[in-house]
Amino acid sequence: MSKPVFGTTLRSKSNTSIIGTKRRNYGNLNIKNIPDTLYRKIKDRAKRERRSIAAEVIHILSQATEQTSTLSILDLQGLGKEVWKGKDAARYVNKERSYRD
Repeated sequence: MSKPVFGTTLRSKSNTSIIGTKRRNYGNLNIKNIPDTLYRKIKDRAKRERRSIAAEVIHILSQATEQTSTLSILDLQGLGKEVWKGKDAARYVNKERSYRD
């Protein structure tokens, strides 16, 4: 086999890709029963991005699995404030504490 040109991808029968001198193994994924509307959206997105449908799905999955965000207690700030609107939190807590006695 001749040395691949930079940027070209060659696939072997074992589903191995050779890019330059790196070897990468790829798995296969078969998705069934995709709703037509979702398929059309992916197809349209792939066309806009100038990718094949398979390449677009791989791109979407890569983005979804690489986005790791650190959770912080500060993200909870203000959550549920509409429940407490117009209520005295101290009075509520004191009332709850009185039930313990």
